[in-house]
Formats: sequence, C-alpha cells, structure tokens
Amino acid sequence: MVIFVNKTNFMKKSLLTTLLLILNIYCFAQLTPFEKSKGAETATYAECISFYQKLASEYDQIKILDYGLTDIGKPLNLVVLSKDKIFDPQKIHQLHKAVFFINNGIHPGEPEGVDASMIMARELLKHHTIPENVVIIIIPLYNIGGALNRGSFSRANQNGPERYGFRGNAQNLDLNRDFIKTDSKNSIAFQKIYNDWNPEIFVDTHVSNGADYQYVMTLIETQKDKLNPILNHYMSDNLVPHLYQEMKKVGFEMTPYVDHIAETPDAGIVGFLETPRYATGYTTLHNTIGFITETHMLKPFAKREEATYDFLNIMLNKVAHDANLIIQTKHQADEAVKNQKVFPISWELSQDSFKMINFKGYEGKHKPSEVSGFPRLYYDRNEPFTKEIHQFNLYQPNITVEKPFAYLIPQAWDKVAKLLVLNQVKISRLAHDTTLEVQSYYIDDYKTLPKPFEGHYVHSSVKVHLVKNKIKYYKGDYIVYPNQTSNRYIIETLEPQATDSFFAWNFFDSILGQKEYFSTYVFEDLAANLLKQNPDLRKQLNEAIATDEKLKNSGQAQLNWVYQHSPYFEKTYLRYPVARIAEGTKLDLN
Repeated sequence: MVIFVNKTNFMKKSLLTTLLLILNIYCFAQLTPFEKSKGAETATYAECISFYQKLASEYDQIKILDYGLTDIGKPLNLVVLSKDKIFDPQKIHQLHKAVFFINNGIHPGEPEGVDASMIMARELLKHHTIPENVVIIIIPLYNIGGALNRGSFSRANQNGPERYGFRGNAQNLDLNRDFIKTDSKNSIAFQKIYNDWNPEIFVDTHVSNGADYQYVMTLIETQKDKLNPILNHYMSDNLVPHLYQEMKKVGFEMTPYVDHIAETPDAGIVGFLETPRYATGYTTLHNTIGFITETHMLKPFAKREEATYDFLNIMLNKVAHDANLIIQTKHQADEAVKNQKVFPISWELSQDSFKMINFKGYEGKHKPSEVSGFPRLYYDRNEPFTKEIHQFNLYQPNITVEKPFAYLIPQAWDKVAKLLVLNQVKISRLAHDTTLEVQSYYIDDYKTLPKPFEGHYVHSSVKVHLVKNKIKYYKGDYIVYPNQTSNRYIIETLEPQATDSFFAWNFFDSILGQKEYFSTYVFEDLAANLLKQNPDLRKQLNEAIATDEKLKNSGQAQLNWVYQHSPYFEKTYLRYPVARIAEGTKLDLN
C-alpha cells in the first residue's frame, strides 16, 4: 500500500511540534532550581545570577546593575524591574514612582527570599504585570561569600533545603551587623545601592530560630517608636494591618516575631529593637519603612518559600495601590527630620505597657533528656492552642540630644567622612588653619564587651560631659551641618552615647589610651610646688581625699590626681575628636 503524504501539512505539523518542543525546553530552562527540585533545593549563587541574566536577555523591562566587588571578589548585583524601562533612580523619583527594595541572602542559610524573588521577577515579566507606579529593586543574593560556602549542616535546627550557604561572609562577618561599622565591601556596595535608589519600602528576607508554634511566617516591622511619627502612623494604622489581613487570606496567618521573655512564648513576647547595625535599623535612619520576614525554621522549606513569595506579592500590590501616599509620607518625614532639633539616640523597653494578642502555639512541656537525663523542653504538637499573650512593644528614649549648629571632624578620621559621604551627607571643609571655640565631649565612663563581637570590642553605657575648648584645626578638616534629610544618620553615628555610634564601634579608641606619663621621683617636687602656688588646688585635693577611700590611702593615687589636674596632663586624653560647634561661630569654608 502506498501512502501519499501531504507535504505541506506534514511540514506544518513538524514545525509546530519542533516549536512546542523548543518552547517546553525554554520554559523548563526558566524554572528555578527550587521548582525543578519540587521545593527541595535553593539556587546556588551561579544559578541565581544566571537565571536573572536569562530573564534580562529575554525581556527589556529588567536590567542587572553592578555595584562593585564584595569581600569574596565577586560583584554585588542589583536587579531592577521597571515597566516603562526607565532604570535611572533620579528619573524614577522625578516621575513619582515608588521604589520597593528587596534584599535576599544576607544569611544564605535562610534562602527563601532568593528563590521567591526569582519566581516573582519571572512572573511579573512573563505576564507583563509590573506596576506602572512602582520600580522593584532586588539584591539577588547579598552574602555571596556565605552562599559559596555551601553545605547541609550549619543550620542544625532547620527543616530544609537540602543544601544552603553559611551565615558568615568571606571575612566571617555577620553582614546583618555591619551596616554602621562597614567592615565589609558588601556593606559599602549595599549603602551605594540604598542611597542611589532611596527606597520607600524595604524588605529583608530571613528564617527564624526559636520556639515552636503554628505559624509559617512571623514579621518584624521597623520598631514603631523609633520610626518618624509621620511614617509610623501610615505603617502601624494602614500598612501592617493590611499585610496581616492579606496573608491570612492566602493561608499564611502571621504573628509578630516571637522573641519570648521566658522559656516559652506563653509568658509574652517583646518587640524587636533593630538598632542601626541591622538592615532595617539602618534604613530607618533614612526614613524608609522596613520589614524583616522571619519564616519558621521547623516548617518545610517549600512552605516557607511560598509564604515569602506571597508576602512579597502582597507588599508589591499594596505599594502600587498606595504609591502616591507612601511617596508623600516619606517626603513629609524627610522634611520634618531636616528641621528636627532634638533626637533620641538610645531606647529602653517599657515594662509597664503591653497589649494582648492572640497567639497560636503548642504546649511546652518537659521530659528527661535522652542525652543527659536532665529535664528538657519540648513542644507537643498534639496540643495546639490559641491563647492571649502579652506583647511588650513600647520603647521609650532614655537619652536624647539637641543637635548642634555643626559638627567638626578632624581630617585624621577620614573613614568617618567617607561613610558620611557614602550616605549622601553634605560635607564642607575648612579653607584655612584656624583656632575655634568648640564644645568637646570627654568620655567619663563606658563598658566594653570582654570578647569581640563581629570583630569589635563594642562600647556601651557611655557617659560623657561637655567642655568648651579652644582647639587648633586645619585646612581640610570636615564640617557637617545637621540640616539635612540624613540628620538621623549624622546624629546617631556622631553622638558617642548613641547605641551604634562610630564611637561604640571603636572608630575612636585611640583617644582612650593615655600617651604621656610622669616619673614619680621627679613629679613629686613639681606637684608640691603646684599645691603651694595654688591653694584652691590643695583644697580640691583635700575634698577628694575626704570622699575617696582609695585616694586617701595611696600616695601614688594622690600624686596622679595632682598630675591630672595640672597643666602637664594631656588635654586630648578621653577627648572625643568630633566637636560640636555653636551657632554664630564664624567658619571659613571651601
């Protein structure tokens, strides 16, 4: 039997089959490793960047920018999604578009946001659904060094994925403690991105350790009391309730981050105080509303990724809906901060203020440990509960400062100036050598950690007093006027009592060491003459002896007291180098 084939139809069918095959191959190539593994794997650094590069080769509404090298020697990339293909941040703000910033992989063992953002970007491009009035910027994977240090055992308490990155970066730094001290190149690149784009909304994606409970997602929003009141009103009364409501609708009911005050959450939880060392604490200094998504480590990785994906999409839709309001609110906050006169720089939790919230947990019980035999805690998932628990979330300022007319920073401390400039602080410089009357802080007391924390012996509980001094300054020394939208960054880094000040992070530790001393057998005669010539000094010494037992019983201590109150004692010892300048001081500037 002879079969006659219609060549035209055969060729059409063959071409269609080939095209479908190519399309299927292409679509599969655009799946994430998370999807290919059915929720078992997270993308490697190379897979993540390659995925975005493929999207950029296919769509013109996405651009990948390079913001310089990280500590591991690879660039920190920024993915930008813009419906009208405008990728200039200044032009974007001029067009009154809101900027929504997503940061992923600051802790690469907590990778949900890495995969969720890849899928979100693909779906927005594929379905042409990038909002007209929002530009989305994504750091695909911030801690590249940690992501390359990949394994399966560093997250002992976590339920997947099969392999993931390490918390420390190439310098073994926790990058979520590096936003003020800036020891890493990663932090420099992040701050360039942040200050270039000046986002209205920021989300940092994480996974939470801690108690067991029923929720897949917990949430940290910028601590409301630290946030500018204008922004706090919108965030607390509008944005946050909406997020909780919408997440519940999609099956991921949320609770505030579970930082419990006793062994189990039943006794109550505490609002997280993210000081400027943390990502959202840093962004708060610049009037950005920030969020940390904290999915629960014990829930399956696939569920955690799904919850993160849903949260990012709900946030994007809300930003698009409220774009004009969000932009206007941030602008009002920026203007208010420029004119603000008094600034809180340290906070404490109120033990007297709380609200009751519904919490879905599991009963915490005890049984003998199979390791030690001692009682151990466990959560009984056969006994879920819904209870009202205390939430303590009122922070009150315990130190406030009034801003000066200007700060003066000697050029010897140029790292300080570089970080200020990186954060878009406008700086002037002295045109000539000059002597100025300034107010100088002297450090009276401080506590220091006994062991290093993130490479530093951090200072806290700093006590100071102000002294008027006439000091010689030099051409090129830096002048900073706190009349800028970056005022909070200026004041919370330059005021030594601030929790995460440059002083706290050891930028000025050389002033804490005395450089000159005396030989006792020589200074005895000098001290005796000083006391004879200055009866008031003798009177002060006697008064000090009367109230200080150690001074009373030590001749060396008394000699040292005279030395410290004599013209021979160095004036720079314990003098904080950043001076405060009063209004009316004449400054000749470049």
